[in-house]
Amino acid sequence: MKKTFIAMTACLLCTTVARTQGTAEDYNRAYSLRTKYSAARVTHSDVQPQWIPGTDCFWYMRHTTEQDEYVRVEAGRNRITPLFDTRRLAEALTKLSGREAKADRLPIRNVQAGEKGETLRFEFDGRRWEYDIRRNRLEEKERIRRAGHGRHWMERDDEREGNPVESPDRRYTAYIKNDNVYVREQATGREQALSNDGTPGNYYSARLQWSPDSRCILSCRIRPSEKRYVYYVESSPRDQLQPRLHKQEYAKPGDELPFKVPCIFHVGDGRRLIPSTELFDRQYAIEWLRWDADSRAVTFEYNERGHKTYRLLELSAEDGTVRTLIEEKQEKYVNYPLLYRHHLRDGHRILWTSERDNHNHLYLYDRTRPDSPVQVTRGPWYVREIQYVDEEHGQIYFSANGVNPDEDPYLIHYYRVNFDGSGFTALTPEEGMHRAWYSPDLRYMVDVYSTIECPPVAVLRDASDGRIRLTLEQADISALTADGWRAPEVFSAPGRDGITPMWGLIYRPTNFDPSRRYPVIEYIYSGPGSHYVPKEFTPYNWWMTSLAELGFIVVQVDGMTTSFRSKTFEEVCYKNLSDAGLPDHIAWLRAAAARYPYMDLDRVGIFGCSAGGQESTTAVLLHPEFYKAAYSACGCHDNRMDKIWWNELWMGYPVDESYAACSNVEMAHKLQRPLMLVVGEMDDNVDPASTMQVADALIRANKDFELVVIPGARHTMGENYGEHKRYDFFVRHLLGVTPPAWSEVKTH
Repeated sequence: MKKTFIAMTACLLCTTVARTQGTAEDYNRAYSLRTKYSAARVTHSDVQPQWIPGTDCFWYMRHTTEQDEYVRVEAGRNRITPLFDTRRLAEALTKLSGREAKADRLPIRNVQAGEKGETLRFEFDGRRWEYDIRRNRLEEKERIRRAGHGRHWMERDDEREGNPVESPDRRYTAYIKNDNVYVREQATGREQALSNDGTPGNYYSARLQWSPDSRCILSCRIRPSEKRYVYYVESSPRDQLQPRLHKQEYAKPGDELPFKVPCIFHVGDGRRLIPSTELFDRQYAIEWLRWDADSRAVTFEYNERGHKTYRLLELSAEDGTVRTLIEEKQEKYVNYPLLYRHHLRDGHRILWTSERDNHNHLYLYDRTRPDSPVQVTRGPWYVREIQYVDEEHGQIYFSANGVNPDEDPYLIHYYRVNFDGSGFTALTPEEGMHRAWYSPDLRYMVDVYSTIECPPVAVLRDASDGRIRLTLEQADISALTADGWRAPEVFSAPGRDGITPMWGLIYRPTNFDPSRRYPVIEYIYSGPGSHYVPKEFTPYNWWMTSLAELGFIVVQVDGMTTSFRSKTFEEVCYKNLSDAGLPDHIAWLRAAAARYPYMDLDRVGIFGCSAGGQESTTAVLLHPEFYKAAYSACGCHDNRMDKIWWNELWMGYPVDESYAACSNVEMAHKLQRPLMLVVGEMDDNVDPASTMQVADALIRANKDFELVVIPGARHTMGENYGEHKRYDFFVRHLLGVTPPAWSEVKTH
């Protein structure tokens, strides 16, 4: 009886607390934070240097409370001066354009400094301008003509169209005619067909490449495949009454793909070299075709369908034989988007990255003995990007995460290393997420770094050793903190294995009261390809900051299946995208609640868009004992319905039963918790049918859910309308109260 009384008291207390949250006042405060916490309230931040040609100087724009200043930094002299007089330019712009330009906030865009920083080029009022700083002379150059829409990113380049290509010695022009390769001699106009077997169903690529010695032409013979299209009905176009039908190319897992064969044509004697396809016969793609400087061979890269094998191949221009220079083989997949390659000028050495030792590292290959590469970097950390390869000094400048064992493993730092792996030097040692820009001569670097809790610092460094020469800016967040801003907490705790730390963020409302019990909402975007928890200083997180104001603790965490920790950490996703790292997220949340008892794990919600839309629905389908409500926008709910390149990499080829096992459509009958599905009717990233098929499966299973379709919207979390719906959804289902009337809420 005593236990029952205590439980009833706790329940009543919970209800009492809930009724003090999710009010119109909370909503209005949540929406107001967008402007209160905007980046403009953080001054002396966001340094983005532009190096000035012909000098050791750079310029950037300094944000202050009074004005935007354009400053010039002389790196060799550690001196900062104004780049130009903003008052004089503002006066000249106002006079010539007829539109007022204020000196404190010049409305100019795409600013570029000319040679030695004596002139500026920029855009203003729909026109391009050039300003002579020393002479105070402003000239209007031309009106800006915006380019039309190019090829959609889902469209395949068929390589049928292309301009004629002139040979390096200017004797010949190569082109495609009637699906075949032709050359025309410039002096005589004589035309010569180098191929005669091209047809519309097996044609030669118009992406022609001459050998450096002008003796040979490279093309690919292409056998095309039938394309898949997705159709969208735009129900409410703004320029007409009737709906409009849209058609978009969209390859999906399992679809047929074109087959390419690189071919070399000798212009002088008409020889044609068509190689055996034995080493590249199961194609996902043939890419990165390039001539060697000595014209003796072509290299190209073969990505095998299913992505378990990736090869750098050499095609001889003498006899058409093909040999393997570098081969990557993995049991599950080669993460080919991470691959970096750099062919050194000596013609025989190649820098290459690989995850073959469970982390992404640099290797130096020699084409004369490709079986014995030198591993340049090693350790339980990740090479992220290569900024420069200094061949003269045999050094590589690169960024990496995870090198420092005592900090967040996702923080990026910059380094230099010699080709043989010696001389490893940390150039940006301070803890934080770093972004750096090198001077063209590699003598200096501008480094901007921050953490979630610590605002940005910008410094000028000596690129040889990372020594700080000059502090450029230290962000001022006093206006932010005066408005009650507090940084989210970085929290780390072991995941499902009880050992490996998972890193995430905890957002609390500005009126946080530790004596209350708060429902928890997780924002999720998980899975391979990157990590997703922010690491840089961010005054306002669009998805999390305002949501917390309604009376929630809002969190985000990177679990297994995400990238840049180790290959095994990520490979949990293989044929298993429905895992979504959720067991790690749950373990992390339980550890957080153990430390902070005001986090109520009996009321946990989850939301996300795209992959996060899939994962949030999966959370309530597979883990209903933990996740009690989900808002899912534009989810790729069935990987058979989504993009070929994303899904075949992580789910494999051919399409097998694992695709169905991970499908929210197939699992829809398991729904026990509140679910709101949101989709943009014009989503050109994830086929909207993916969401509609989940809705259909839920209806057939007699499940209650909410469906929100946003007319005209593309790939979206829900836009302003959907955001308000998301707020109401969680207030209703986690706080247990009726949301305020929309007329009571000021969303702008």
